[in-house]
Amino acid sequence: MYTDRERCVRAVQSKDARFDGWFFTAVLTTGIYCRPSCPVVPPKPANMVFHPSAAACQQAGFRACKRCRPDTTPGSPEWNQRADLVARAMRLIADGVVDRDGVPGLAARLGYSTRQVERQLLAELGAGPLALARAQRAQTARLLIETTELPMADVTFAAGFASVRTFNDTVREVFALSPSELRARVPQKNAPATPGALQLRLPFRAPLNPDNLFGHLSATGVPGVEEWRDGAFRRTLRLPYGHGVVALTPNPDHIGCRLTLSDLRDLTVAISRCRRMLDLDADPVAVDDQLRTDPLLAPLVDKAPGRRVPRTVDEAEFAVRAVLGQQVSTAAARTHAARLVTAYGDPVDDPEGGLTHLFPTPQALAGVDPDSLAMPRTRRTTFTTLVARLADGTLHLGADSDWSQARDQLLALPGFGPWTVDVIAMRALGDPDAFLPTDLGIRRAAQELGLPSTPAALTARAAAWRPWRAYAVQYLWATDSHPINFLPA
Repeated sequence: MYTDRERCVRAVQSKDARFDGWFFTAVLTTGIYCRPSCPVVPPKPANMVFHPSAAACQQAGFRACKRCRPDTTPGSPEWNQRADLVARAMRLIADGVVDRDGVPGLAARLGYSTRQVERQLLAELGAGPLALARAQRAQTARLLIETTELPMADVTFAAGFASVRTFNDTVREVFALSPSELRARVPQKNAPATPGALQLRLPFRAPLNPDNLFGHLSATGVPGVEEWRDGAFRRTLRLPYGHGVVALTPNPDHIGCRLTLSDLRDLTVAISRCRRMLDLDADPVAVDDQLRTDPLLAPLVDKAPGRRVPRTVDEAEFAVRAVLGQQVSTAAARTHAARLVTAYGDPVDDPEGGLTHLFPTPQALAGVDPDSLAMPRTRRTTFTTLVARLADGTLHLGADSDWSQARDQLLALPGFGPWTVDVIAMRALGDPDAFLPTDLGIRRAAQELGLPSTPAALTARAAAWRPWRAYAVQYLWATDSHPINFLPA
């Protein structure tokens, strides 16, 4: 969008928050960059330059605005609706791959040369992978500076910087303040109720309807791994350097996030995965406007706009849980998963109690005795084949997955039909256009609304909802009285 100058100018002049994260405004006369909704008086159009990313602004020599804090905007929705090289690279950079494995590691995960990855990112985002990762490190550093009392040396390495000097130089360059000046600007707050916890605010584009989002996550939560407590969804996280526990609380203008990490280097990854699970980078206005074009869907959208797709923090975990839930009730699926968690999950200490384990890895589940699984023989075969493929790496499900290729690989496994593959594509891989025309709840809702109820006819009707059919699924599911559609008491 940043190439459409006239549209960008209108968005800045109207302070339209819907475009936060879509592009950034750099002001030539002040040397700062802002989000479109910055509360200050808009600059003259002649002084505006538009960039597709914060990293591109920083690389061009601009520093972040102290009023609107553009480094805290939601991510671009572009990476949610695409599965090409650039989108997959952006998801991996958000997951900390460049910090852990460097640009060669990023390129290897994507299956392209380093030069090709850099060229594609520069062409579309105005910054290469190192600059994008640097901008992310600066944002993480600011979070740690402002929300913790950690010594600056600890903040340096937790944010992913190689040296204190680089950390100091980057913070000064990006924010025009030293790390100690940044900390001094923050009002003193009471210590969090949980010692060692980080209190964060996760932004999103309004509107956001939390009912089906938190209702689904809570109703299908695996005991020991997930729970709903005191108005928050809590779960354990398996992270690159250790583990964590997160509590996510819906609020009118943000999601409250309380994180306890065994290693602070995992902060960026933990935030990225929580945002992905809650679909916080979605563009609800674009989604709902498209779905409203169908007169039978429009009343559902108008009644409760801003529904998100409940996703996951671990793609392989969700695939296993999808198989456990084949042709059984939500309660039965939770019971199957809880047994595996108790037997094969890694135990963790939860400062608040209630959570006991990490969900088992595919490698751990590969050692499960099939006869110990309380499910039909054919589903045992489906389960053991899936975990074996995940464990040996012949099947990879992750933020960098090519949606089409992953679908083909899953369909080749025994016991995987269109419903299982598409629910994994929708909730694990993040495909916004995944559709479930054979789902019983979808067919029942379609019949009640007067939509075609046969899979073929419904798929044909749903062509007009593309590329947002996964969101249409949420609106159709919401016509039922199942607990997944309601915010827990």
